[in-house]
Amino acid sequence: MSVRAPAVVGMRLEEVDTPALILDLGAFETNLRRLSDAVSGRVRVRAHAKTHKCPEIARRQVAAGAVGVCCQKVSEAEAMVEGGIADVLVSNEVVGRGKLERLAALARRAQLGVCVDHADNVRELQAAMQAASARIDVYIELEVGMHRCGVAPGAPAVALARAIAASPDLRFAGIHAYHGRAQHIRSSDERRAVIRSAAAAVRSTKGLLEKSNIPCPIVTGAGSGTFMFEVEMGAWDEIQPGSYVFMDWDYARNEWAPPMPRFEHSLFVLATVMSRPGPDTAILDAGLKASSVDSGMPGVWERPGLVYTRASDEHGWVEIAPRAAAPGLGDKLLLVPGHCDPTVNLYDWYVCVRAGVVEALWPISARGAVY
Repeated sequence: MSVRAPAVVGMRLEEVDTPALILDLGAFETNLRRLSDAVSGRVRVRAHAKTHKCPEIARRQVAAGAVGVCCQKVSEAEAMVEGGIADVLVSNEVVGRGKLERLAALARRAQLGVCVDHADNVRELQAAMQAASARIDVYIELEVGMHRCGVAPGAPAVALARAIAASPDLRFAGIHAYHGRAQHIRSSDERRAVIRSAAAAVRSTKGLLEKSNIPCPIVTGAGSGTFMFEVEMGAWDEIQPGSYVFMDWDYARNEWAPPMPRFEHSLFVLATVMSRPGPDTAILDAGLKASSVDSGMPGVWERPGLVYTRASDEHGWVEIAPRAAAPGLGDKLLLVPGHCDPTVNLYDWYVCVRAGVVEALWPISARGAVY
C-alpha cells in the first residue's frame, strides 16, 4: 500500500516533507517539447517508461507525439496498460512460464511487443500465446555493442527471424538495436562513432532479412544520450529515449553538441539539513534510501560551494567550501540524482511543482515493478 504523500496541492516547496521526489513541471514540459522539436517527425518516438514508472507521465509523452512506451519488465507493462497506455513494447527478454502467461494475458488487452534473442524463447513465447489465444509483436534483440542480451548480427539474427515468422501467433515486428553503453560516453564524437558502428550492424542484418524475403517493418532503439545520432544514421525507424524527461547528474557530465538538444534538470530530491556537526559539514536526511549513487553522488542544485560527498542509509554528507553560503539546521536543499531511474524506484509519489508551489501529486504506479 502506498504511504502518505509528503505534500498536498497548494503547499509551497519549502513546506514539503523530506526526503521527497520533486518534479519541476516547467522544465519537464520543456523537455517534452525539445524532444519533439528535435525529432520533427523524422522517426517515431516510443518513450521509455522504465525511467519514470508513471502512467501520468506516459500519457503526457503520448500526447506530445510518442506512439507508446517501452518497459523492461512485464509488471511495468501491466502498470502502463492499466494506466491507459495502449501500445507497449517490453524491450527486454521475458523468460519463465509465469511471466509469459502474464505477458500473453496483457497481449489480449493492448498492442504489445517483446524482444527475443534465443530460439527456445521463441518456442516458449509461441506456446504461451497459443494457450491464451493471443498474438504479440516480436523483435529480435541485436547485439550492437552492449554486451548484455542480444543475438549476433547477420546470419544468427536471420535464423531467429525465420523461427519467429514460422510461429503462427507471433508477428515478426523487426529489430531492437540499443547501445546502452554509448549513452554515457562523454565525448560527443565518440558517441557518434559508436552509433555509426551499430548502424552498420543494423543495415547488414536488415539487408540479409530482405534477401531472405523476411520483411523488417521497424528498427527500434536509441537512448537519451545518442538518439539524434540514430536519427542521423537513418537506420532506425523508432527511438526509445527515457531519461530526457528528467536528466540526471551523470548525463550532465556528457559533452553536449549538435545535433543533440539540451534538456533541463527537472527531477530533484528535496532534503533537509538535519545536523551541522562542524562549520564545513552539513548532514542531510537523504542518503542511500533517497537517491541512487550507482552512477555517482547527487549534485547540490544551485548552491555553489556545497558538494554531496557520501551517503549511508539515511544520511547524506555535504561539504561546505570556506566562502560558500552555509545552510542552517532545518534548511532544505534540492539534489539532482546521480541516476534518475533507480532513484525514482525509491519513491511512491512525484511532488509536481510549478513556480515553487505544489500543483499535483502523481503516483509512481510501477514502483517496485521489477518482475
